[in-house]
Amino acid sequence: MTPVELLQTCLQDMVWSGIAALGFAILFNVPKRLLIGCFVSGALGHVIRTILVNLGASIEFGTLMGAAAVGFLSVYLAQRYRVPAFSFTVTGAIPLVPGAFAYQTIIGLLNATSAATGQSVDLLAAASINGVRTALILSAIAFGIAAPTLLFRRPNSVV
Repeated sequence: MTPVELLQTCLQDMVWSGIAALGFAILFNVPKRLLIGCFVSGALGHVIRTILVNLGASIEFGTLMGAAAVGFLSVYLAQRYRVPAFSFTVTGAIPLVPGAFAYQTIIGLLNATSAATGQSVDLLAAASINGVRTALILSAIAFGIAAPTLLFRRPNSVV
């Protein structure tokens, strides 16, 4: 992929993933003044994943890095606007959810139930691989958005 194609892909990716994050922010009744932060959070996380995957990284690693970016941006925006980081992390992580892998897992399992014996083993193997990838991507999202909060959380002083 040429640099111009990568830039074009990234710009399109940022727009569509930002719109997805914005849509969920509106669905979750996020205040209007925070919507631009939700858009940027979703766009940034997904474009980082897209860049890393296009550079040869696995989708799991790309998702971890994208989710970490969402987490760091969310901590910053939460402190700036004096709101919970949750407002930005949830909407920013929505575009990273592995819908295609989860769909392929379920379809593979359903097809395996009605396939011939020899074919069902192959279908179950493919469904298992997709299921593991789905679980790894979801774990990457969880660890990515939680890590910055855990790093920057101040310990409570107990007296």
